Amino acid sequence: MVWINFPVYATITIVLWAISIIFYTLSAKIKILHVFANIFVLLGIAVFITFVTILWMKLERPPFRTLGETRLWYALFLPVIGIVTYIRWKYKWFISYSLGMAILFLILNIAHPENYDKALMPALQSPWFVPHVVVYIFAYALLAASSLVALKGLYLLYFKEFQTSLLKLADNLVYIGFAFLTLGLIFGALWAKEAWGHYWTWDPKETWAFLTWMGYMIYMHYRYHRPANINGPLWTLTLAFVILLIAWFGVNYLPSAQSSVHVYSS
Repeated sequence: MVWINFPVYATITIVLWAISIIFYTLSAKIKILHVFANIFVLLGIAVFITFVTILWMKLERPPFRTLGETRLWYALFLPVIGIVTYIRWKYKWFISYSLGMAILFLILNIAHPENYDKALMPALQSPWFVPHVVVYIFAYALLAASSLVALKGLYLLYFKEFQTSLLKLADNLVYIGFAFLTLGLIFGALWAKEAWGHYWTWDPKETWAFLTWMGYMIYMHYRYHRPANINGPLWTLTLAFVILLIAWFGVNYLPSAQSSVHVYSS
């Protein structure tokens, strides 16, 4: 049995967020539209939270086990980050990109529907399961948002006029995302000690998670020691996100990871 009514909830959410993107675009000429755009974003978030809550209750477990389930949380967190960032810094392009990425995740899940599976392996039946996965997904969503800023910055740097405020936005997103990423590593190590007796085993997933952590650490050091440099940090942030993508789902396709306990179920 596939997720109950997921296409319905996803379609309503997509329509609401698509209308928001249109309103944000038109709000440069019609100022009042940005208010309606914010309302439609929040309505979409509310609809999607409703679905995730129902799914959690139906599964009788946290919906974090499969790759499709993690996409649900990215689709939820990205608009939340986008609307908060928009309210704070008024970047209309950023909220539009965030909504666009969230819509993409929803479309992927519509195209690849998943079945109900209440099963949860013994190692996942731990109090560390939810905090570990939640902080990681939130960190990944924040760092994905920072990569959008980096791509925007590279485009402006090479083809238009670069805005230095973009790096400040990237810094804020990375600082918060890195903090949650660090918490994810710590929670994961404590969970591993409880489940398997070791804090760290250099499992392929753990290795790529560490490389991701190091990538964003390099970015922060680069910004601290060379604050006037623009090109280097933007490329560092972009490459760090590539490593993040490998850590998230690319590891699943590595031969060395087939026996890993960390890869997502399909």
